[in-house]
Amino acid sequence: MRKVPFKKMHGSGNDFILIDNRQGIIDHNEAPEVAKKLCKRGFGIGADGLILIENSGKADFKWHFLNADGSVAEMCGNGGRCAARFANMTGICGNQLTFETAAGIIKATVKGDVVKLQLTRPQNIKTNMLLLVDGKEIHLDFADTGVPHAVIYCKELEKLNVHDFGKKIRFHPAFQPTGTNVNFVKIDAEHLIRVRTYERGVEDETHACGTGATASALLAGIRKMVSSPVEVITSGGERLVVHFDLARPDETYLEGKATLVYSGITEEILT
Repeated sequence: MRKVPFKKMHGSGNDFILIDNRQGIIDHNEAPEVAKKLCKRGFGIGADGLILIENSGKADFKWHFLNADGSVAEMCGNGGRCAARFANMTGICGNQLTFETAAGIIKATVKGDVVKLQLTRPQNIKTNMLLLVDGKEIHLDFADTGVPHAVIYCKELEKLNVHDFGKKIRFHPAFQPTGTNVNFVKIDAEHLIRVRTYERGVEDETHACGTGATASALLAGIRKMVSSPVEVITSGGERLVVHFDLARPDETYLEGKATLVYSGITEEILT
């Protein structure tokens, strides 16, 4: 029976299990199955993802991020904010920090429970893509903000079936073989939008998605629908702030709270 300390955290309702793995408690070969066990709601701790904090020769630390289904994700904005605060509160690094991800080196600033995260340079930006879904033409935008995101603008969000509609876009041939996350966006004002997100790996709507909020605000900015900074109201009811400069794409930031829910020790789950 292994006893592994962990912390449960969330960023805008997007929740994660974080483990200090600098001593190699969990091997990468077993990590996918560990993620499935720990993240399964009702049977494990329950979370959208597992974050293993590890040693890095390039930054303050490195992370190994796994979705609830055991798949590896290159980047996650809300998870990144939680990882930064976790590392700061456990003494791994100070308030100004960098960490290594599969999407590149990420910078962050921690002020109490608020974390401002500099994201990787947005790539593969496409506007006004046309897809055929169930015989209907769907117009959408696309950007990779560390992970791929499709953005669809809507007049109403409340009644939208995000799970069913999002799944069809997520697995659409246009985004294969890796698929895409899908964001449904309502523009409320020049500096305010609302977003609901279907996340690949979780394969359902989540309370929030940091890279999705960033992609949504950035693409709406490119369309001149909004101006930076953009406040993003998530489906979980919390608020994120996206800062961007269209002339300087490297200067893209996600800001919001990273909340510690509880600390604990796994026992029987990892036998």
